[in-house]
Amino acid sequence: MSQDSATATDGARKLTGRRRREVVAVLLFSGGPIFESSIPLSVFGIDRQDAGVPRYRLLVCGGEEGPLRTTGGLELTAPYGLEAISRAGTVVVPAWRSITSPPPAEALDALRRAHEEGARIVGLCTGAFVLAAAGLLDGRPATTHWMYAPTLAKRYPSVHVDPRELFVDDGDVLTSAGTAAGIDLCLHIVRTDHGTEAAGALARRLVVPPRRSGGQERYLDRSLPEEIGSDPLAEVVAWALEHLHEQFDVETLAARAYMSRRTFDRRFRSLTGSAPLQRLITQRVLQAQRLLETSDYSVDEVAGRCGFRSPVALRGHFRRQLGSSPAAYRAAYRARRPQGGGGERGNGGRNDGAQPGAAVRTPGVPVVLRTGRRGGRDGSRGALPARPRRVRSRTPGPAGTAECPVGWGP
Repeated sequence: MSQDSATATDGARKLTGRRRREVVAVLLFSGGPIFESSIPLSVFGIDRQDAGVPRYRLLVCGGEEGPLRTTGGLELTAPYGLEAISRAGTVVVPAWRSITSPPPAEALDALRRAHEEGARIVGLCTGAFVLAAAGLLDGRPATTHWMYAPTLAKRYPSVHVDPRELFVDDGDVLTSAGTAAGIDLCLHIVRTDHGTEAAGALARRLVVPPRRSGGQERYLDRSLPEEIGSDPLAEVVAWALEHLHEQFDVETLAARAYMSRRTFDRRFRSLTGSAPLQRLITQRVLQAQRLLETSDYSVDEVAGRCGFRSPVALRGHFRRQLGSSPAAYRAAYRARRPQGGGGERGNGGRNDGAQPGAAVRTPGVPVVLRTGRRGGRDGSRGALPARPRRVRSRTPGPAGTAECPVGWGP
């Protein structure tokens, strides 16, 4: 749930040396995507004082020797090097070129030093991998693009990766999901620094909403996580996806894998960075989401077709994950897609009038699994451990319409 709280600045420490709060350094690397790189430049690098937006001083720094090649073959020359970071109160890493490659040691040292001296460190999208490599996310909640969240969780097990959020503010270290979520986090930073009116004025200039509802779960893909694709557990996970209409729990999956529940949990966590119970509940909620969008089944029928033991269990998990009741979600979805109408009964929710881009389950096309917060009467046992939370990006109200299929993972 989105909130602007005093906890957002609890982690901020007094700046030391030459650092100034209004100075923002953006750390660029060769091979970085141009869109993510341009976000902090547009937010913090343009004087919009005429619109009521306080001015920041922007320092664009090269994290390695230039020129820096970006997407489309463009070459950039950063006006500053790593030494300029020593003046910044906020350091932004908008992206990293490869989640499998280690960032330059000099850049990691500069980030650690900046953090030690009280600077706020921000990682947009895959920039979270740079922050994690520097050790700045150890023991902290963080997010990144949903597609890379399992890799981040597996590579850095001390990081509490939450692939549901658009951004996570943990005081002096902040991370965002992919691409446009970087705008959400940068607006949040302006709101934290200068208030809601300044952030709203900037959002109007950028022609974007000042706050977006929902999280990343609407965009997640149903394909098996990359880390589990070649593992023997892949067969068990695939079976679960094909039998969501049946009532089974994690013990059932463990038995199919010929493992104890504890061993199965440990193996699944080591591969994906999250618990199987979380993924099972989330997958069922997302299956319910698709049926509400594409069929005329009642909420009670949807609950049964998604493996929930009662409509009450569905409603509870649905509201916790998507911020809305199933009935309200369906009404909001149909209001946005008035020409599509309801799906036909008895055909899995598919109908010829479905709008292009509607989240309809199609063979070979992935779904998503989003983490629920508590166990319920859906055949899953136990309660989920609470993760440390500060300021998250979620806001109340019906989630927006997904324009791509959603499913298992990350």
